[in-house]
Order: sequence, then C-alpha cells, then structure tokens
Amino acid sequence: MLYRRLGKTELNVSVVGVGTWQLGGEWGKVYEQSEVDQMIRRAGELGINLIDTAECYGDHTSEELVGNAIKGQRQNWIVASKFGHKFHTNFERTTHFDPPSVQIQLEDSLRALKTDYIDLYQFHSGSDEVFDNPDLWEMLARQVEIGKIRAVGLSITNANPPLQIQKMSGYGISALQVIYNRLSREPEQDIFPTCQKEDIGVLTRVPLASGFLSGKYQPDTQFTNPDDVRSLRDPESIRQQLLEVEQIKATEVPDGVDMAQWALAWCLRHPAVTTVIPGCRNVEQVESNARAVELL
Repeated sequence: MLYRRLGKTELNVSVVGVGTWQLGGEWGKVYEQSEVDQMIRRAGELGINLIDTAECYGDHTSEELVGNAIKGQRQNWIVASKFGHKFHTNFERTTHFDPPSVQIQLEDSLRALKTDYIDLYQFHSGSDEVFDNPDLWEMLARQVEIGKIRAVGLSITNANPPLQIQKMSGYGISALQVIYNRLSREPEQDIFPTCQKEDIGVLTRVPLASGFLSGKYQPDTQFTNPDDVRSLRDPESIRQQLLEVEQIKATEVPDGVDMAQWALAWCLRHPAVTTVIPGCRNVEQVESNARAVELL
C-alpha cells in the first residue's frame, strides 16, 4: 500500500480507502455485521487505513457497522464522516446545517462510531447559503480544539460550487471530497488547480462511476432493483455511459489489466488526488481495489 499526506493535515492516508455508502442499504443489499467485519479486517491487512462514511448512509447505519468493525483497533484507522443530512427512507433526506443541529449530528456520529473523535468531518453536499455561515465553521473549529474532530473537510457533488471552492481555505477546510473518474473529469478544470495551490487534500468518490468502470456491465444492462440507486437514473444516459466504457476499455486499458483497478489508478495518477474511496460489496472487491496500487 502507498500513503499520502491529506492536504494540510497530519493524516497520512492510504491511497485506496474504503467507501461505505453501500452499507446504508441503497445499493440493493442489506449487510450483516459479520460481512462488514470481514471486509474491514481484510482492508486493514492490505494496508488500507481510511474509511469514509456519513450520518445519512442509512440512519447512522453505515457508521454503526463501521464502528463495530473497528472496535478495539480505532487507532489503526483514519475515519472520515459527514454532516448535514438526515436519513428518512432510501433516497429520501432532509438537510440540517445550522450549528445546533450539526452539533447533535456530531455527537450522534461519535456514538454510532463508538469513538471519541472523527479524523475528518465533512460538510456534505450543501447549498452556498448554508455553507457561507461563519457560525458553523467557528463551531467546528471549537470541536477541533477540544479534540472531537481532527480536521474539517468539504464534500461536493458533480456541480462546481465556485463560492465553496473559493472560501474553503478561509473556513479552515483541509480536504475536499469530489466525484471524479474517467467518465466525470470536470474537477480537472478549476477545482484541482485550486486544491494544489492551497494544499487541500482530495478524496475522489465514485471513482468507478457507480460500478460502470468495472467493465462488467454491457450497454443493454438494466438496473431494475428498486433498492438500487442506479434504478432511478435515465436508462438512455446509462446506455451512453456504458457505450463510452466499452470504448475506453478497448482503447485505453492495457490487455490483461483489470479495468476496475485501472480506473482507480487512473484517478490516482492526477497530481491533485490524494486517495480514492471506492465502495466494496465483499472481501474480493476490497482485495481488487487494493491491487490498484500495483499500477502506479
């Protein structure tokens, strides 16, 4: 495994982490604790030390599964979580970014994770209006001072929110989480240069484009499971993306190289990127993700 410093922080993170959105139940599977224990244990054996979760992956469901899995070995892990949303049902959230609500969310996340600190606590996909609130960042800075948070981060969606990118350093943000993969390269234009200039660590989420860059789906694949978030997407858009994946596989992926591993390494070759945080459904996918470092 390889490690990189995460922005201005003192956190040295594995270049491949473990994303845990799937543990909340929105990818068509409900996970048993034993399954999560096995995945996290194998990740640790492979040198992975970063786990990314959120309060709204289920109603703290992902955090609880992660907290149980790392119990007794908390010091071996860098745990990133997020705030700003409350889970109600699959695919339904409400947003809560006012400082008192975030303080409650933090305490709930600490309890779910069975820890007294979170290494990276991230503002999660909120509007400019709720982001540009000095009271929020002052409250979070106090949590850093008292040791409940080690560093503060920002997690954004595909859209480029210029105000948040412009102001993140001024609000004490040390790391940015953004969607980036071979099919979604928008951050290269403005976001990555800013991160490099301001020494902001970059966590790339959805690096396998929701599994499309695994190479295992055909253009005519249909996602019909109502519990799978991909079932909500436009079928024609999915078809076009999978056609593009076929072209990438034919022209860019070397013969004999696993496409998913290639896709992770592709992200990590950008000098702005610190780590990738792919999801995993089983131990075999954890092992495959970790082998991406062999291509660097």
